[in-house]
Amino acid sequence: MVSVLRYGVDSSVQLELPEEVLLADCNAPRGKPIADVSAAVADALAAPLGLPALSHAAVPGDRVVLALDPGLPQAAAIVAAVVEVVLAAGVSPDCVTVLRTQADVDAGAPNPLANLPLEVRNQIELVTHDPNNRESLCYLAASTENKPIYLNRAIYDADVVLPIGCLRLPDSLGYHGINSGLYPTFSDTKSFQRFRSPASEESQVQRKRLREEADEVGWLLGVLFTIQVVPGAGDDILHVLAGDVKSVMERGGELCAAAWRYSVPRRASLVVAAIEGNDAQQTWDNVARALAAASRAVEDDGAIAICTDLDKGLGPAMQQIAGADNPHEALRQISKERAEDALPASQLLHILAHNKVYLLSRLDESVVEELGVAPVAGPEQIARLTSRHQSCILLANAQYALVTAPE
Repeated sequence: MVSVLRYGVDSSVQLELPEEVLLADCNAPRGKPIADVSAAVADALAAPLGLPALSHAAVPGDRVVLALDPGLPQAAAIVAAVVEVVLAAGVSPDCVTVLRTQADVDAGAPNPLANLPLEVRNQIELVTHDPNNRESLCYLAASTENKPIYLNRAIYDADVVLPIGCLRLPDSLGYHGINSGLYPTFSDTKSFQRFRSPASEESQVQRKRLREEADEVGWLLGVLFTIQVVPGAGDDILHVLAGDVKSVMERGGELCAAAWRYSVPRRASLVVAAIEGNDAQQTWDNVARALAAASRAVEDDGAIAICTDLDKGLGPAMQQIAGADNPHEALRQISKERAEDALPASQLLHILAHNKVYLLSRLDESVVEELGVAPVAGPEQIARLTSRHQSCILLANAQYALVTAPE
Protein backbone atom coordinates (compact mmCIF):
# COMPACT_ATOMS: atom_id res chain seq x y z
CA MET A 1 0.00 0.00 0.00
CA VAL A 2 1.46 3.37 -1.06
CA SER A 3 0.89 6.41 1.17
CA VAL A 4 2.10 9.98 0.68
CA LEU A 5 2.85 12.40 3.52
CA ARG A 6 3.28 16.04 2.49
CA TYR A 7 5.50 18.44 4.40
CA GLY A 8 6.61 22.00 3.81
CA VAL A 9 5.13 23.73 0.78
CA ASP A 10 5.72 21.16 -1.95
CA SER A 11 7.74 18.30 -0.41
CA SER A 12 6.52 14.79 0.28
CA VAL A 13 7.48 11.38 1.60
CA GLN A 14 6.22 8.35 -0.32
CA LEU A 15 5.92 5.20 1.77
CA GLU A 16 4.99 1.69 0.69
CA LEU A 17 3.79 -0.26 3.70
CA PRO A 18 2.09 -3.66 3.98
CA GLU A 19 -1.47 -3.51 5.28
CA GLU A 20 -0.51 -5.44 8.42
CA VAL A 21 2.16 -2.81 9.22
CA LEU A 22 0.17 0.37 8.52
CA LEU A 23 -2.22 0.67 11.47
CA ALA A 24 -3.63 4.06 10.47
CA ASP A 25 -3.08 6.66 7.78
CA CYS A 26 -4.32 9.92 9.27
CA ASN A 27 -3.56 11.69 6.04
CA ALA A 28 -5.90 14.66 5.80
CA PRO A 29 -8.42 16.59 7.86
CA ARG A 30 -12.03 15.76 7.20
CA GLY A 31 -13.61 18.56 5.20
CA LYS A 32 -13.19 20.46 1.97
CA PRO A 33 -10.87 23.49 1.94
CA ILE A 34 -12.45 26.86 1.17
CA ALA A 35 -11.71 27.95 -2.39
CA ASP A 36 -12.35 31.68 -1.85
CA VAL A 37 -11.32 32.66 1.69
CA SER A 38 -12.11 36.37 1.20
CA ALA A 39 -15.69 35.55 0.19
CA ALA A 40 -16.06 33.16 3.13
CA VAL A 41 -14.88 35.86 5.55
CA ALA A 42 -17.29 38.38 4.04
CA ASP A 43 -20.18 35.91 4.41
CA ALA A 44 -19.26 35.18 8.04
CA LEU A 45 -19.08 38.89 8.90
CA ALA A 46 -22.43 39.58 7.23
CA ALA A 47 -24.22 36.82 9.18
CA PRO A 48 -22.23 36.24 12.40
CA LEU A 49 -23.23 33.79 15.12
CA GLY A 50 -25.31 35.42 17.85
CA LEU A 51 -24.58 39.03 16.89
CA PRO A 52 -25.53 41.64 14.26
CA ALA A 53 -23.31 42.03 11.21
CA LEU A 54 -19.84 43.48 11.81
CA SER A 55 -20.80 46.52 9.74
CA HIS A 56 -23.03 47.57 12.68
CA ALA A 57 -20.20 47.24 15.24
CA ALA A 58 -17.99 50.07 13.96
CA VAL A 59 -18.83 53.69 13.14
CA PRO A 60 -16.87 56.58 11.63
CA GLY A 61 -14.20 57.80 14.03
CA ASP A 62 -13.72 54.42 15.75
CA ARG A 63 -10.20 53.11 16.23
CA VAL A 64 -10.25 49.47 15.11
CA VAL A 65 -7.57 46.87 15.87
CA LEU A 66 -7.24 43.52 14.12
CA ALA A 67 -5.23 41.24 16.46
CA LEU A 68 -3.73 38.32 14.55
CA ASP A 69 -2.95 34.93 16.05
CA PRO A 70 0.58 33.74 15.18
CA GLY A 71 0.60 31.20 12.37
CA LEU A 72 -2.82 32.28 11.10
CA PRO A 73 -3.40 30.63 7.68
CA GLN A 74 -3.99 32.99 4.74
CA ALA A 75 -3.78 36.01 7.03
CA ALA A 76 -3.54 38.49 4.14
CA ALA A 77 -6.79 37.29 2.56
CA ILE A 78 -8.60 37.41 5.90
CA VAL A 79 -7.29 40.87 6.79
CA ALA A 80 -8.26 42.27 3.39
CA ALA A 81 -11.83 40.98 3.73
CA VAL A 82 -12.23 42.31 7.29
CA VAL A 83 -10.76 45.70 6.42
CA GLU A 84 -13.14 46.02 3.45
CA VAL A 85 -16.13 45.60 5.77
CA VAL A 86 -14.73 48.00 8.36
CA LEU A 87 -14.03 50.70 5.75
CA ALA A 88 -17.50 50.23 4.25
CA ALA A 89 -18.89 51.03 7.71
CA GLY A 90 -17.24 54.46 7.48
CA VAL A 91 -14.05 53.85 9.45
CA SER A 92 -11.06 55.69 8.01
CA PRO A 93 -8.04 53.54 6.99
CA ASP A 94 -5.77 55.60 9.24
CA CYS A 95 -7.92 54.52 12.20
CA VAL A 96 -7.23 50.82 11.52
CA THR A 97 -4.31 48.96 13.09
CA VAL A 98 -3.22 45.41 12.32
CA LEU A 99 -1.36 43.88 15.24
CA ARG A 100 0.91 40.87 14.71
CA THR A 101 3.43 38.94 16.81
CA GLN A 102 7.20 38.89 16.65
CA ALA A 103 6.88 35.12 16.26
CA ASP A 104 5.27 35.64 12.84
CA VAL A 105 8.03 38.03 11.80
CA ASP A 106 10.72 35.59 12.95
CA ALA A 107 9.00 32.73 11.13
CA GLY A 108 8.92 34.67 7.86
CA ALA A 109 5.14 34.83 7.68
CA PRO A 110 3.80 36.81 4.69
CA ASN A 111 2.88 40.46 5.17
CA PRO A 112 -0.75 40.46 6.44
CA LEU A 113 -1.43 43.69 4.48
CA ALA A 114 -0.28 42.24 1.17
CA ASN A 115 -3.79 41.81 -0.32
CA LEU A 116 -4.95 45.34 0.40
CA PRO A 117 -5.03 48.03 -2.30
CA LEU A 118 -1.83 50.07 -2.14
CA GLU A 119 -3.56 53.33 -1.20
CA VAL A 120 -5.30 51.60 1.73
CA ARG A 121 -2.24 49.63 2.77
CA ASN A 122 -0.17 52.81 3.07
CA GLN A 123 -2.67 54.31 5.54
CA ILE A 124 -3.18 51.29 7.81
CA GLU A 125 -0.73 50.90 10.67
CA LEU A 126 1.01 47.52 10.96
CA VAL A 127 2.34 46.98 14.49
CA THR A 128 4.58 44.14 15.65
CA HIS A 129 4.02 43.42 19.33
CA ASP A 130 7.06 43.59 21.62
CA PRO A 131 6.29 42.11 25.07
CA ASN A 132 9.55 43.54 26.44
CA ASN A 133 8.75 47.15 25.52
CA ARG A 134 6.88 48.59 28.50
CA GLU A 135 6.22 51.82 26.59
CA SER A 136 4.01 49.85 24.18
CA LEU A 137 2.00 48.24 27.02
CA CYS A 138 -0.87 49.52 29.17
CA TYR A 139 -2.14 48.26 32.50
CA LEU A 140 -5.70 46.97 32.12
CA ALA A 141 -6.59 45.63 35.58
CA ALA A 142 -5.67 43.04 38.19
CA SER A 143 -6.90 39.52 37.55
CA THR A 144 -9.07 37.54 39.92
CA GLU A 145 -5.84 36.08 41.31
CA ASN A 146 -4.47 39.62 41.73
CA LYS A 147 -1.97 39.40 38.88
CA PRO A 148 -1.40 42.58 36.84
CA ILE A 149 -2.78 42.44 33.31
CA TYR A 150 -0.83 44.35 30.67
CA LEU A 151 -1.84 44.56 27.02
CA ASN A 152 -0.50 46.18 23.90
CA ARG A 153 -1.37 49.88 23.85
CA ALA A 154 -3.14 49.56 20.49
CA ILE A 155 -5.64 47.10 22.01
CA TYR A 156 -6.07 49.23 25.14
CA ASP A 157 -6.78 52.39 23.12
CA ALA A 158 -9.07 50.77 20.54
CA ASP A 159 -12.81 51.32 20.32
CA VAL A 160 -13.27 48.00 18.51
CA VAL A 161 -10.95 45.01 18.98
CA LEU A 162 -11.31 42.16 16.48
CA PRO A 163 -9.35 39.05 17.48
CA ILE A 164 -8.60 36.86 14.44
CA GLY A 165 -7.53 33.41 15.55
CA CYS A 166 -6.82 29.86 14.53
CA LEU A 167 -8.93 27.36 16.45
CA ARG A 168 -7.30 24.28 17.94
CA LEU A 169 -8.55 21.33 19.93
CA PRO A 170 -8.76 22.05 23.68
CA ASP A 171 -5.96 19.61 24.57
CA SER A 172 -3.54 21.01 22.00
CA LEU A 173 -0.12 21.87 23.38
CA GLY A 174 0.11 25.50 24.47
CA TYR A 175 -3.49 26.37 23.55
CA HIS A 176 -5.52 28.19 26.19
CA GLY A 177 -8.79 28.80 24.44
CA ILE A 178 -10.32 31.26 22.04
CA ASN A 179 -9.29 34.36 24.04
CA SER A 180 -5.64 33.37 24.31
CA GLY A 181 -5.14 35.00 20.90
CA LEU A 182 -5.44 38.28 22.80
CA TYR A 183 -3.99 37.35 26.16
CA PRO A 184 -1.23 36.43 26.75
CA THR A 185 -0.35 36.75 23.02
CA PHE A 186 -0.31 40.56 23.21
CA SER A 187 0.68 40.92 26.84
CA ASP A 188 3.98 41.41 28.67
CA THR A 189 6.83 38.91 28.90
CA LYS A 190 6.03 37.85 32.46
CA SER A 191 2.43 36.92 31.61
CA PHE A 192 3.54 35.15 28.45
CA GLN A 193 6.05 33.11 30.44
CA ARG A 194 3.40 31.99 32.93
CA PHE A 195 1.24 30.65 30.13
CA ARG A 196 4.19 29.04 28.34
CA SER A 197 5.68 27.47 31.43
CA PRO A 198 6.28 23.70 31.06
CA ALA A 199 4.68 23.20 34.47
CA SER A 200 1.42 24.76 33.27
CA GLU A 201 1.12 22.11 30.54
CA GLU A 202 1.52 19.20 32.94
CA SER A 203 -1.45 20.09 35.14
CA GLN A 204 -5.03 20.05 33.90
CA VAL A 205 -5.96 22.24 36.86
CA GLN A 206 -3.35 24.80 35.85
CA ARG A 207 -4.44 24.71 32.21
CA LYS A 208 -8.05 25.33 33.26
CA ARG A 209 -6.98 28.24 35.45
CA LEU A 210 -4.99 29.86 32.64
CA ARG A 211 -7.89 29.45 30.21
CA GLU A 212 -10.17 31.16 32.73
CA GLU A 213 -7.65 33.99 33.07
CA ALA A 214 -7.56 34.49 29.29
CA ASP A 215 -11.38 34.53 29.21
CA GLU A 216 -11.40 37.04 32.07
CA VAL A 217 -9.22 39.42 30.06
CA GLY A 218 -11.55 39.12 27.08
CA TRP A 219 -14.44 40.03 29.36
CA LEU A 220 -12.56 42.98 30.91
CA LEU A 221 -11.81 44.31 27.43
CA GLY A 222 -15.45 43.95 26.47
CA VAL A 223 -14.57 41.90 23.41
CA LEU A 224 -17.81 40.43 22.08
CA PHE A 225 -17.01 39.84 18.41
CA THR A 226 -14.38 37.33 17.30
CA ILE A 227 -13.24 35.90 13.96
CA GLN A 228 -11.83 32.37 14.00
CA VAL A 229 -10.80 29.84 11.36
CA VAL A 230 -10.70 26.07 11.45
CA PRO A 231 -7.39 25.20 9.76
CA GLY A 232 -7.00 22.64 7.01
CA ALA A 233 -3.95 21.00 5.50
CA GLY A 234 -0.97 23.28 4.92
CA ASP A 235 -2.24 26.83 4.48
CA ASP A 236 -5.82 25.75 3.75
CA ILE A 237 -8.85 26.84 5.76
CA LEU A 238 -11.87 24.60 6.28
CA HIS A 239 -14.27 27.02 7.98
CA VAL A 240 -14.51 30.72 8.85
CA LEU A 241 -16.58 31.60 11.90
CA ALA A 242 -17.47 35.04 13.24
CA GLY A 243 -19.68 36.43 15.94
CA ASP A 244 -20.30 36.02 19.64
CA VAL A 245 -17.29 34.53 21.44
CA LYS A 246 -19.24 31.75 23.15
CA SER A 247 -21.15 30.76 20.00
CA VAL A 248 -18.00 30.71 17.88
CA MET A 249 -16.17 28.69 20.53
CA GLU A 250 -18.92 26.06 20.71
CA ARG A 251 -19.41 25.69 16.96
CA GLY A 252 -15.71 25.92 16.27
CA GLY A 253 -14.96 23.21 18.80
CA GLU A 254 -17.36 20.85 17.03
CA LEU A 255 -15.83 21.59 13.62
CA CYS A 256 -12.26 21.21 14.93
CA ALA A 257 -13.08 17.85 16.47
CA ALA A 258 -14.72 16.64 13.26
CA ALA A 259 -11.65 17.65 11.26
CA TRP A 260 -8.72 16.83 13.50
CA ARG A 261 -9.57 14.08 16.00
CA TYR A 262 -8.26 10.67 14.97
CA SER A 263 -8.81 7.30 16.59
CA VAL A 264 -6.29 4.52 15.95
CA PRO A 265 -6.71 0.80 16.76
CA ARG A 266 -3.54 0.59 18.87
CA ARG A 267 -0.20 2.25 19.40
CA ALA A 268 2.56 1.67 16.85
CA SER A 269 6.29 1.16 17.19
CA LEU A 270 6.78 4.07 14.74
CA VAL A 271 4.78 7.24 14.13
CA VAL A 272 5.71 9.37 11.13
CA ALA A 273 4.30 12.88 11.58
CA ALA A 274 4.51 15.69 9.03
CA ILE A 275 4.14 19.47 9.18
CA GLU A 276 2.77 20.91 5.97
CA GLY A 277 2.68 24.61 5.11
CA ASN A 278 4.84 27.66 4.50
CA ASP A 279 7.53 29.15 6.74
CA ALA A 280 4.94 30.35 9.25
CA GLN A 281 4.12 26.66 9.96
CA GLN A 282 7.74 25.45 10.03
CA THR A 283 8.45 26.40 13.66
CA TRP A 284 9.72 24.74 16.81
CA ASP A 285 6.31 25.32 18.39
CA ASN A 286 4.72 23.19 15.68
CA VAL A 287 7.42 20.56 16.01
CA ALA A 288 6.48 20.36 19.69
CA ARG A 289 2.78 20.05 18.80
CA ALA A 290 3.60 17.31 16.31
CA LEU A 291 5.62 15.46 18.94
CA ALA A 292 2.75 15.76 21.42
CA ALA A 293 0.29 14.37 18.87
CA ALA A 294 2.60 11.52 17.90
CA SER A 295 3.34 10.62 21.53
CA ARG A 296 -0.32 9.66 21.99
CA ALA A 297 0.01 7.03 19.25
CA VAL A 298 3.50 5.58 19.77
CA GLU A 299 4.52 2.67 21.98
CA ASP A 300 6.86 3.19 24.91
CA ASP A 301 10.41 2.90 23.59
CA GLY A 302 9.03 3.37 20.08
CA ALA A 303 10.17 5.95 17.54
CA ILE A 304 8.77 9.22 16.21
CA ALA A 305 9.87 10.74 12.91
CA ILE A 306 8.95 14.37 12.21
CA CYS A 307 9.04 15.58 8.59
CA THR A 308 9.50 19.35 8.20
CA ASP A 309 11.17 22.13 6.24
CA LEU A 310 12.31 23.66 9.53
CA ASP A 311 15.33 25.93 9.28
CA LYS A 312 14.87 28.09 12.40
CA GLY A 313 17.84 28.37 14.76
CA LEU A 314 17.78 27.30 18.39
CA GLY A 315 16.26 29.57 21.00
CA PRO A 316 17.66 29.94 24.55
CA ALA A 317 15.91 26.85 25.95
CA MET A 318 16.83 24.67 22.97
CA GLN A 319 20.44 25.81 23.33
CA GLN A 320 20.40 24.50 26.90
CA ILE A 321 19.42 21.06 25.60
CA ALA A 322 22.16 21.06 22.97
CA GLY A 323 25.04 19.09 24.38
CA ALA A 324 23.59 18.97 27.91
CA ASP A 325 25.31 16.34 30.07
CA ASN A 326 22.27 15.96 32.31
CA PRO A 327 18.83 16.20 30.65
CA HIS A 328 17.09 16.37 34.04
CA GLU A 329 19.17 19.38 35.05
CA ALA A 330 18.54 20.98 31.67
CA LEU A 331 14.78 20.51 32.13
CA ARG A 332 14.98 22.03 35.62
CA GLN A 333 16.77 25.09 34.28
CA ILE A 334 14.37 25.45 31.38
CA SER A 335 11.38 25.30 33.72
CA LYS A 336 13.01 27.87 35.99
CA GLU A 337 14.08 30.39 33.35
CA ARG A 338 10.97 30.04 31.13
CA ALA A 339 12.45 31.40 27.92
CA GLU A 340 10.17 31.97 24.93
CA ASP A 341 10.94 28.46 23.63
CA ALA A 342 10.64 26.72 27.00
CA LEU A 343 7.54 24.78 25.98
CA PRO A 344 8.95 23.12 22.82
CA ALA A 345 12.25 22.45 24.61
CA SER A 346 10.59 20.76 27.57
CA GLN A 347 8.28 18.80 25.28
CA LEU A 348 11.28 17.48 23.35
CA LEU A 349 13.02 16.41 26.55
CA HIS A 350 9.91 14.62 27.81
CA ILE A 351 9.54 12.72 24.53
CA LEU A 352 13.24 11.80 24.38
CA ALA A 353 12.94 10.20 27.83
CA HIS A 354 10.64 7.55 26.33
CA ASN A 355 11.13 7.51 22.57
CA LYS A 356 13.69 7.80 19.83
CA VAL A 357 13.11 10.96 17.76
CA TYR A 358 14.10 11.50 14.11
CA LEU A 359 13.90 14.90 12.41
CA LEU A 360 13.80 15.66 8.70
CA SER A 361 14.59 19.38 8.35
CA ARG A 362 16.83 21.92 6.69
CA LEU A 363 18.93 22.32 9.83
CA ASP A 364 22.56 21.35 9.95
CA GLU A 365 22.89 17.71 11.07
CA SER A 366 25.27 18.64 13.89
CA VAL A 367 22.66 21.00 15.38
CA VAL A 368 20.02 18.26 15.35
CA GLU A 369 22.39 15.69 16.86
CA GLU A 370 23.29 18.02 19.74
CA LEU A 371 19.62 17.97 20.75
CA GLY A 372 19.73 14.19 21.13
CA VAL A 373 17.67 13.82 17.95
CA ALA A 374 18.64 11.71 14.94
CA PRO A 375 18.88 13.84 11.76
CA VAL A 376 17.23 12.53 8.59
CA ALA A 377 18.83 13.58 5.30
CA GLY A 378 15.81 13.05 3.07
CA PRO A 379 12.52 11.24 2.37
CA GLU A 380 14.38 8.08 1.34
CA GLN A 381 15.71 7.66 4.88
CA ILE A 382 12.16 7.91 6.25
CA ALA A 383 11.17 5.09 3.89
CA ARG A 384 14.09 2.94 5.10
CA LEU A 385 13.15 3.70 8.70
CA THR A 386 9.58 2.44 8.21
CA SER A 387 10.91 -0.82 6.73
CA ARG A 388 12.55 -1.62 10.08
CA HIS A 389 9.31 -1.40 12.10
CA GLN A 390 6.52 -3.92 12.52
CA SER A 391 3.80 -1.29 12.98
CA CYS A 392 3.43 2.28 11.78
CA ILE A 393 0.99 5.19 12.01
CA LEU A 394 1.12 8.15 9.61
CA LEU A 395 0.00 11.55 10.84
CA ALA A 396 -0.35 14.48 8.42
CA ASN A 397 -0.45 18.12 9.55
CA ALA A 398 0.38 16.87 13.00
CA GLN A 399 0.52 20.40 14.46
CA TYR A 400 -3.29 20.38 14.48
CA ALA A 401 -4.09 16.72 15.11
CA LEU A 402 -5.12 14.88 18.24
CA VAL A 403 -4.86 11.10 18.34
CA THR A 404 -6.54 8.70 20.71
CA ALA A 405 -5.47 5.06 21.07
CA PRO A 406 -6.67 2.32 23.41
CA GLU A 407 -4.59 2.12 26.57
